[in-house]
Formats: sequence, structure tokens, C-alpha cells
Amino acid sequence: MTVPPSRPDPTPSPTTTPEDLGAVAIGRNEGERLIRCLDSLAGKVARVVYVDSGSTDGSVEAARARGVEVVELDLSVPFTAARARNAGLDRLLELAPGLRYVQFVDGDCELADGWLDRGREALESRPELAVACGRRRERAPEASLYNRLADLEWDTPVGDADSCGGDAMMRVEALLGVGGYDPTLIAGEEPDLCLRLRAEGWKVARLDAEMTSHDLAMTRFGQWWRRLERAGHAYAEGAARHAHRPGRPWARQVASIAFWGLALPAAAIGLAWPTSGLSLSLLLGYPVIAARAARGRMRRGTPVGQSALYGASCAVSKFPQAIGLLRYAGNRLLGRRGTLIEYKGVAGVGEAAR
Repeated sequence: MTVPPSRPDPTPSPTTTPEDLGAVAIGRNEGERLIRCLDSLAGKVARVVYVDSGSTDGSVEAARARGVEVVELDLSVPFTAARARNAGLDRLLELAPGLRYVQFVDGDCELADGWLDRGREALESRPELAVACGRRRERAPEASLYNRLADLEWDTPVGDADSCGGDAMMRVEALLGVGGYDPTLIAGEEPDLCLRLRAEGWKVARLDAEMTSHDLAMTRFGQWWRRLERAGHAYAEGAARHAHRPGRPWARQVASIAFWGLALPAAAIGLAWPTSGLSLSLLLGYPVIAARAARGRMRRGTPVGQSALYGASCAVSKFPQAIGLLRYAGNRLLGRRGTLIEYKGVAGVGEAAR
């Protein structure tokens, strides 16, 4: 049972010390990115556990060479990031049962200097806070359009939030109180966890602080497309699982994707003959989506060119996200469990466990 968030922490600490803070990193064939990730944690927390999801690039050996505890997931059970994080937390608490906070970090990210102090300070000062996250930045946003889009995606408003991403510091008490991550989710496990935490009265906060540097290393349109398929799948599954909750979480996003990604283009093309092509004017709605999204970014101070890129991606993203919806619906209809929608290749830096 979750301890009510209004109850103050039993052992508050006035200073930032590592003894009650551990870290869990997850990865799969991350290569040099994993080394940077683990090195950014070295000496800053009480314990580090790395969870490996079937790497073949020497990641396990590299982690052990740095004195990091390694958990190798059973290959007979489908991989999910949620399963990896749960396994890492379980091992972390076996090694250090007194830990109060855990920093989760993906293996393609490295921690920013000073973040652990900021995140822990926030959790210490706000007993109702279960999750603290900060600014994730793309390591090389100039390297590709897709990296730039990811960097814009990471730039989210600060303050109390609905959810976090894969990198976040969490209160162990709160995490255990809701049973951790749902290991059956192939995507969207962080919003699902945060929803369950908030339902128990906990809060999630985004701090105005640098947290991690992320190395997406995305260079191909197909990778970007599949990443958005995964997002559509996550929306669909999240909406279905939590349809009973007040407000029907993610139902609005699913409806928007279904309309713009499926219904409107089908109507525009399907009615083109009987309407002598007039129905194709419906497709003008996509530039409207792009313009609205671009204006929203510009109001937040994003340069015009980047805002236009972001707006165009918001319009085009409806199509791969719609495929993700259909993929989830098909699996559910056939009673099958979905498999990971991976978008990173092994060339150079390897696949992601995310």
C-alpha cells in the first residue's frame, strides 16, 4: 500500500549524500554510449546496476570492467524497457535495501553534472513528489533533422507534469507502492507509471535543470517513422488500459490520430471521384496542423526554422502513429502480445533497449 504523500519522509537529510541514492541504467548494444552513461554515474551514487537486454557488442563486459553490477535479462522472455527497469530496481534494493531514491537512465544518455543534487533536493523538499525529471538534450541536434526534432521534443515546460521520460529520479517508496513499471508494455511505460502514481496522490515534477544528454543518432526517415509508430501504439494501449479512469487518459490523442491519420485521408481519397476532386481539399487541414504547432513553438521562443520543422513533423506524424494504432488493434483482436517496435540499428552504435 502506498504511504500517503502528505506524510513527511521519516528520515529527511539536510545535505546531498549518495548513501540513499542508487541508479539503474538499461541498454542493448549501446557501445560507446553506454560507456559514457556509466562513466557519468561513477562515484556519484551508492550503487549502479546495469540491465542488459541481450547485447552482443561487449556492453556487459564493459560495464563489469567499470565495477558496475550487471543483470542480464532472460532471453526467453520478451524484452521491454519496463521489465529491464524493474529488474534493475530489484537488484539495486537487494544490494542496498536502504535506498530511498533511484535514478533511472537509458544507456544512450549521460547524466549532467549537478543533476543528482537538484533531483534529490526536489524529492527531499516535497514529500508528495514521487518523480523528478529535468531537461534532456540531444547530444548532436545538428547532425540530422531527426535529432533536431528529438531535441525539440525533449524541451517541455517546467513545473508539475503528467509524466516523465525514461530518465528520471524516483522515490523508491512511491515506486514500490504502485508495483513498479508494467513489464508487459512495449511502449509508453513511463506515462502509465506516472498515471498510476498520480492516482495514488503522488506528484510528478519537471525541474528547470539540465538532466541528461541523449544520443539518438538517427539518420534515416524509416527510423523516425517507426519511432512514431511506437508512439501511436503507446497511445492506443494506454487509452484502452485506462479507459475506466476519470477523463479517459489518452482518448483525445487516439481520436486525433484516428481522424487525421485514417478517417480524413480515407474520406478525401475515397470521395475524390464522386466529388470531382473537391474532397481533396480536406487535405488542406494538414498545413493547418503544421502552422498551429509551429506557432506554439515560436511563442515559446523556438527559432522560426526549427518551429516550422516541428510543425511539419506534427502533421506528418499522424500517419505512422495511425499505423501504431492499427498494430495495437490488430494484436488485441487476435489476442496476441505486441513485440518491440525498434527503430535503431546496430551500425556504429547499436540497438536500443527502449
